[in-house]
Amino acid sequence: MSKVLVLYYSSYGHVEQMAHAVAEGARNGGATVDLKRVPELVPEEVAKKSGFKLDQPAPVAKVEDLTQYDAVIFGTPTRYGNMAAQMKNFLDQTGGLWAKNALVGKVGSVFASTATQHGGQETTLTSFHTVLLHLGMVIVGLPYSEKRQMTLDETTGGSPYGATTIAGGDGKRQPSENELAMARFQGEHVAKIAAKLAG
Repeated sequence: MSKVLVLYYSSYGHVEQMAHAVAEGARNGGATVDLKRVPELVPEEVAKKSGFKLDQPAPVAKVEDLTQYDAVIFGTPTRYGNMAAQMKNFLDQTGGLWAKNALVGKVGSVFASTATQHGGQETTLTSFHTVLLHLGMVIVGLPYSEKRQMTLDETTGGSPYGATTIAGGDGKRQPSENELAMARFQGEHVAKIAAKLAG
């Protein structure tokens, strides 16, 4: 049995929904799963005016938490083709873990949300992978054995780099069942690989 952390940042709740699906999948893969989020950096007054979803029940993670898991599945919205500043700020504090090789050999995986189909979901995932490689993590994506990413009969996220959802420019579109299914698949896939590596 592997121990998996689903660690996310979500402004409007799209990535939070995906995180719950990823966690469900990891549990289906036999893992013990914790769901945590990174700290918000936006002042509360600004966040409220911007319509941020501030009632997320997941506890806020500490950097040291990363060492307690066999796998960490990260979730982030896209900001100009990169991860959100809140997630990058959290990862930028892992220098002490990097210096001790504390995350070397652990599984790392990423899922994301963008406003549009071509809003940088793949660059967000692959640039996130670069950080995980520097930390020595073993990257797991969303293999093409998950056929839902190849569907052409609906607008959908998903790529071999990780599960994604498309929120729409106004944020009104919610993750589709197809996108949530890919997130569950990714969670289960990561959990099984983490169990093999930990075993």
